[in-house]
Amino acid sequence: MSKDSEKDYLIRECTYRDLERVMWINRTCLPENYPAFFFIDLYQRFPKSFLVAERSGVVVGYIMCRVERGFSYTNRGRWVKKGHIVSIAVVPEARGRGIGTDLMIHAMRALKENYGVDEYYLEVRVSNVIAIHLYEKLGFKRIKVLKGYYLDGEDAYLMARSAKD
Repeated sequence: MSKDSEKDYLIRECTYRDLERVMWINRTCLPENYPAFFFIDLYQRFPKSFLVAERSGVVVGYIMCRVERGFSYTNRGRWVKKGHIVSIAVVPEARGRGIGTDLMIHAMRALKENYGVDEYYLEVRVSNVIAIHLYEKLGFKRIKVLKGYYLDGEDAYLMARSAKD
């Protein structure tokens, strides 16, 4: 759990009881929605990196991740353990407080400390300038464009960074 004195929210591990609210935030804030079993699967398999942000007892944001193995995006040719940031969202009325940044930082720490990942990666809409700026501020680099990645046909950037940084 994380709570700084000047912040009016805390970051903590998601609980089973939080999943309904997390799914509501996903449906409300993002065009990419997942079925309930997908959230439950990630919650059960990677609980240490499935986090929520809470303000005044209400979940206002989440981040969910999974761990995969594959060729490195940041160290070409190496077979590595990768932390995949699958989804992150913060409700509009709670934005601008640093919640998204804190969710990312806490999730990356959890992925490294609990699951031993070598790098982190994510996909982001090329039009999502605010998110791209956040990820770049956290050291992520644009690796490639994924043409037509989203259901509506929009391209995505695949972004990654080493867990050693």
